[in-house]
Amino acid sequence: MRELLRTTDPVRIAMAMALLEGEGITAFEWDVHMSILDGSLGILPRRLAVADADWFLAQAILRDNGLWEE
Repeated sequence: MRELLRTTDPVRIAMAMALLEGEGITAFEWDVHMSILDGSLGILPRRLAVADADWFLAQAILRDNGLWEE
């Protein structure tokens, strides 16, 4: 597994997951339940990860849709 995206924006994560699933790439969202620790303030980032073999294609999909962060 390789981290693809890290953000505090839940909409960005949802959009990225929808785009990847639409292309047949399975994405895993890490740190979903960390909001319990920050009191649901949204200050702890969530991470999106994909399999190593899918990382390059997933990166290209996010870049083409304006979601890639360098």
